[in-house]
Amino acid sequence: MKRKSFLMLVILSLALLLVISDYPSSGVTHVYGEGTTETGIAKAYVVELSRWGIHNDGTDAADTTKGINDALEWASKNGYGTFKLPSGTYLIDKDGSIGMVSNMQFVLPPDAVLQKETNGKENYEIMSIAYGVHDVTLIGGTYRGDKDTHDYSKKDAPSSYGTHEFGFGIHTAGAENLTIDGIKALNFTGDGLILDGYGKGLKGVNAGDFVAGSIDELGRVTANGKKIRTAASFKLNDPLLQKDPHFELSNAIGLPSQFEIYFYKANGGFLKKVSTKVRDSITIPDGAASCYLVFNTSLASAKGAHIEYWYRKQTSNVVVKNSEFAYNRRQGITVGGANNVTITGSTFHDIKGTAPQSGIDVEGGYAVNGFLNSNINIVNNEFYNNAAYDIVLFDGRNARVENNHLASSGKIGLAVSKPFSGAKAVRNHFDGTGLIAEKDGVFIDNTMNDGSAHFTGSTIAINGMELSDSLLLINTNTKFGVKGSDIKLVNHSKSQSGLRILGQPVLLQNTSIEGEPTLRAFTGTSAEGSIFEGFKVTGYNTNFSLDLPPGTYTNCEFQGSEKGQFGALNVSQPGKYVFQGCTFHSNAISAVSMTANNPKTNLVIKDSTFELAGNTQALNIQAVKRVWLENNTVHAMHMTSAKTELIKLNNNGAQSRPSAILSATFIGNRINANIKTIGISTIYAGIGAPPYLLENNSLINAALLTKPNDIRSNNILK
Repeated sequence: MKRKSFLMLVILSLALLLVISDYPSSGVTHVYGEGTTETGIAKAYVVELSRWGIHNDGTDAADTTKGINDALEWASKNGYGTFKLPSGTYLIDKDGSIGMVSNMQFVLPPDAVLQKETNGKENYEIMSIAYGVHDVTLIGGTYRGDKDTHDYSKKDAPSSYGTHEFGFGIHTAGAENLTIDGIKALNFTGDGLILDGYGKGLKGVNAGDFVAGSIDELGRVTANGKKIRTAASFKLNDPLLQKDPHFELSNAIGLPSQFEIYFYKANGGFLKKVSTKVRDSITIPDGAASCYLVFNTSLASAKGAHIEYWYRKQTSNVVVKNSEFAYNRRQGITVGGANNVTITGSTFHDIKGTAPQSGIDVEGGYAVNGFLNSNINIVNNEFYNNAAYDIVLFDGRNARVENNHLASSGKIGLAVSKPFSGAKAVRNHFDGTGLIAEKDGVFIDNTMNDGSAHFTGSTIAINGMELSDSLLLINTNTKFGVKGSDIKLVNHSKSQSGLRILGQPVLLQNTSIEGEPTLRAFTGTSAEGSIFEGFKVTGYNTNFSLDLPPGTYTNCEFQGSEKGQFGALNVSQPGKYVFQGCTFHSNAISAVSMTANNPKTNLVIKDSTFELAGNTQALNIQAVKRVWLENNTVHAMHMTSAKTELIKLNNNGAQSRPSAILSATFIGNRINANIKTIGISTIYAGIGAPPYLLENNSLINAALLTKPNDIRSNNILK
């Protein structure tokens, strides 16, 4: 046993000597020293500063930057999977950056800072994760820009923008498999992090490169005066295509967006036809060596035509977590050409200086020869004090924004722009911030206080939303472009909150508005055809009427507060109003529950109830195309005046003016009053008023006061 223990000791000592000989400056140390250690299965190199000429006292930017890069390359070549810098401040050269390598963790302790040297450049970065780099993890530390000392007066080139918005902390360009965990990215002239794509133009095709004709299903050239094809083939031998067999056709001018592409083998044999469109990613079939394009247009129509072959690579498979992005001029994070990105558990604040000024901006410029963004997840993050936006989904496809606290007061918490499709926002809290959706999206169980939500898109679903002292504005240009359910608005007399509906008809189910805003709780001027099911407006400010948009209201309820003296529901817009199974409550001092005053209004009320408090009219009609009341109940059990006309057509004195009430029908209604009063009055309808039909109505303590030409049949008066 003693001999075996001795041999083991010798073996361990020899191993130690071998390691020490490889690191003459420091030897083997623990994880916080310099040298090497093991972290799981990834062998870690703790950087020996003196060996590489690296300074951690914020000096010697050129030597420090070169030293870090040299050490990274050495660690990569020698099999290390983790690269650790000790505590301190590392000044990064104004003319350079750290070039990250593949298969490496880059670890900084919490008190380590990578500080960009003060400069006057429009473009710079601290960390570059370039095309071809993959499987990278950045852990800890602070990446800090020179925003506060930067010289904004210079330009990188005479033709450059001069905005100085491209100073980045971390910049990726087509990298793969990236994790960023527990970092801070602060004080950059541009963004803390930009997830960019990599692109290279491969060939341009102009009008002179096309000939009349097509290619048949067997790959043979055919005559066709209605189509054009490329005269020469495009060779698929670029090293980029050999490594990653994908390309796209971009920047089309004077050509249809749809086209066919024909692939051929190296020996000229036909391989495959693919139908596709501009900007779609095209997968090169196995064995393909060249291709031709065919467009469905004539040669005469293709004068000035142009299109380009491009190779593009998104940054892909990215996780950003537990990090802070703050005090940058342009963005916290720009997603500028990436796929499958998750940003979670992070904080974005105090982004201010140059547009867009947002916490996260998903914007690749796809429509202007930029990159596609796809499958973006923004989950469980905190946003505050950003100058314009918390989150922008500007262009791309498919994003999930979930459980975020969006609290940049008075700004936009989330904006979904027209070029973005497939947005889903779930259980976010808009805390004093706004929401704008200009295209399509699904919005589930979000909450908002002291903000505004504007839905103007064409395919929007709102499934559960609670708004406190906030404005909900719906303005779609497509019929039922917005469909909402289980929406609740609560007002506390703090702001001009409530619901506004403009544009084309909408569908709202189980929507309620409670309490008093400073003005109208509900108004709208949308086209007729909206559907409101289970719609309730209660406790609204009765100093202001509700201007209801035309539509069908089913199982609805309207009840004003007890304070104001007006409180009427105005149904006075052109179009058809239908109220089915609704309840209307008046307060004790309201003059009237509902008014109609437009000769193009078609008003139908069925199976509904008017609950009147005080000497209140249920309905006052001054002008309509048609009014139809059927099987309704009017309860007027708190009357003190026998002169109140519960349902009144036109006002006193209007009988001497031409009538604007073109049709009126009252069938099967029940009117109950606690004292003798007037149930239905038509005598003021006006000159030329047609006969109105009053049939099978039942009135208790309520009289019929009608014109001579009205038709009365089977009415019961008690």
